Amino acid sequence: MSFRFELHQTDPQTGARRGTFQTPHGPVQTPGFMPVGTQGTVKGLTIDQVKSTGAHMILGNTYHLGLRPGPEIVRALGGLHAMFAWDGPILTDSGGFQVFSLKDISKINEQSVVFRSHIDGAIVDLTPEYSIEIQEALGSDVAMVLDHVVALPAPDGEVQDAMERSIRWAKRCLEHASRADQAKFAIVQGGLNTELRQQCARELATMDFEGFAVGGLSVGETPDEMYRITAATTPELPVERPRYLMGVGRPIDLLESITRGIDLFDCVMPTRNGRNGFAFTENGHVKIRNAVHKTDTSPLDPTCDCFTCTRHSRGYLRHLFIAGEMLGPSLLSLHNLHYYQRVMAGARTAIEAGTLTEYIAEKKRLWGMQ
Repeated sequence: MSFRFELHQTDPQTGARRGTFQTPHGPVQTPGFMPVGTQGTVKGLTIDQVKSTGAHMILGNTYHLGLRPGPEIVRALGGLHAMFAWDGPILTDSGGFQVFSLKDISKINEQSVVFRSHIDGAIVDLTPEYSIEIQEALGSDVAMVLDHVVALPAPDGEVQDAMERSIRWAKRCLEHASRADQAKFAIVQGGLNTELRQQCARELATMDFEGFAVGGLSVGETPDEMYRITAATTPELPVERPRYLMGVGRPIDLLESITRGIDLFDCVMPTRNGRNGFAFTENGHVKIRNAVHKTDTSPLDPTCDCFTCTRHSRGYLRHLFIAGEMLGPSLLSLHNLHYYQRVMAGARTAIEAGTLTEYIAEKKRLWGMQ
């Protein structure tokens, strides 16, 4: 098999895992964070800049890439790796989250979800099988199954129906898959109901997936609710497979979820916040538009060795945002991604050293969370 998860160490205090996910395009060190390249680009950055942050794996969006430029054009361009000019691993989501977030222009039935394209209004009938076909054409290393996402809060009956449909759709995705060089990850659903989450995880664990994700979170629930569901779900998943928490992005949420057995993360937060003048640093959040930075010659984060921090001052970065220059959002996005990778690298080292609890406590102190 082209895919293998090597579990190197488990933290005895928390259950955090240090591992390596082997893929045809190279290894992914875990715990790890994946930058999001929604439409074929991590917004505002070149692929070399993304690589410079220390990212091992990036994410592409099946909904957006499936509509534009379309799977056949991506295939003609050599697949996502050639199109992106990225030689590392790529994960693609199934498109489910984006489709179900359309609400007024999507309709679900047992066979598929039918939606209207936001680009040209065309009707698209997205079945689990078609989602896999798109992702196989895109050529990602990891394809996510199509799942049924419900907005929370929701009645238990609705959540259970969506969870059970997600299991049936996962089986259909697995049966339809034809590429041996593409891993398939299942997605655990069940809302904020612990029993439904555990039931879903147990049933999916009987199927031959290369990895498992916890989906349907970071949609408005409290952090404590998210931590509770994650902690209840991961023990039901196979130890020898990677675990991926979808769409969760605050640095503290990443660290807390690592202690609950999660290996992989993705989120638009570092780049979206960067584009809006909001930086993550070792000493907490920085709003670069604030006037206090107007004549500040210090770097954004004195502890950071990214291009932004080693070459430019806070005063200059503020000027770029105030002047509306596109370089400003790019530089802050670059820094934020670099910082996220630093946090992940620090967590990996701490797990190896048996000091993860102390590492997280120190981060909370620096971030003003104690």
